[in-house]
Amino acid sequence: MSVYHIANNQLRTTLIRNVKKESSTVKTFTFEDKLCAKAKPGQFLMLWVPGVDEIPLSILSTEEDDAVSVVVKKVGEATQALHEMKAGEIIGVRGPFGNSFTAKNGRILMVGGGTGIAPLLFLARKSISPKRLTFVIGAKTKGELLFLEDLKLCRKGNIIATTEDGSCGLAGLCTEPLQQLMAREKFDVVYTCGPELMVRRVFDLAEKHGLKLEASLERLMRCAIGLCGSCVVGGYRVCRDGPVFTSAQLRRVKEEFGVSKRDFDGRKIGLG
Repeated sequence: MSVYHIANNQLRTTLIRNVKKESSTVKTFTFEDKLCAKAKPGQFLMLWVPGVDEIPLSILSTEEDDAVSVVVKKVGEATQALHEMKAGEIIGVRGPFGNSFTAKNGRILMVGGGTGIAPLLFLARKSISPKRLTFVIGAKTKGELLFLEDLKLCRKGNIIATTEDGSCGLAGLCTEPLQQLMAREKFDVVYTCGPELMVRRVFDLAEKHGLKLEASLERLMRCAIGLCGSCVVGGYRVCRDGPVFTSAQLRRVKEEFGVSKRDFDGRKIGLG
């Protein structure tokens, strides 16, 4: 392991600088960390909730004053405990880990589901011309759609919101407008992140229309350095080989990608 990776893997304690409520189940946490502040869009970190657990989180943003922000949905014991924490309390952090998106020029399509919008928004702010960007986002309800104000960086009309209950934007899944969108416009690259079933559908549509794609995968991660095997998909360890994968890489693991994953006991279980 390189000196770089050894340093990144050391646990550092820091104080929560700010907590912002994004929805009834999602909050943005901001803290200071010099190493994670150097992260590139697509990389992730491990955040330790003292006395509870450590969780992997995509990075939403970094600032020159070493501020780092992450988006956290309340889904289990650790995220519940983190949601109860306030500014000034101590957390631990390791990272940044993994690879990053490859910033490309041309017509860009981004597809994000739930908190999967975080690394995409990080990339859009850092590297993408707003005039060439189309963003499709989805959630179950209007109240769960995230960062609509931030997405005004896109040109008017280039934001498509979907909700499963039809309470905002188009009714249905965020993948449903993609068939017509990809057929109508020639995108140079598609970036996507969100639930793996959604990402697999985006991948399949990109393949059908001959579009290049980069996808950030969300999998169970414990070590973040490729040792435990909990995040394996096919022959890849998501924490070390990803979390961002190209179309060519995903083609090699189609039998497992979007089909199955490992549980806490290491057993393969279906995603459906």
